[in-house]
Amino acid sequence: MVIEDLSESEAAEALELIPRSSQPDALDELLDSAPADDEPTTPEEDEGAREARAQIARDELFSAGEIKRGIA
Repeated sequence: MVIEDLSESEAAEALELIPRSSQPDALDELLDSAPADDEPTTPEEDEGAREARAQIARDELFSAGEIKRGIA
């Protein structure tokens, strides 16, 4: 199986199998300490999110390979 063919849930499961370093990661620390995004969304952003959720519900998804081919 090629990594690009994994679904989001399969990729998340695979990441859990990779041992994490015992050293603290600077990016992880930065992201963990970042404030929550509490800025209100715009109506356009809300519509985009609704459209994306509807596409997911209809199983209209693209693999990473399809996306790469589309932007290459």
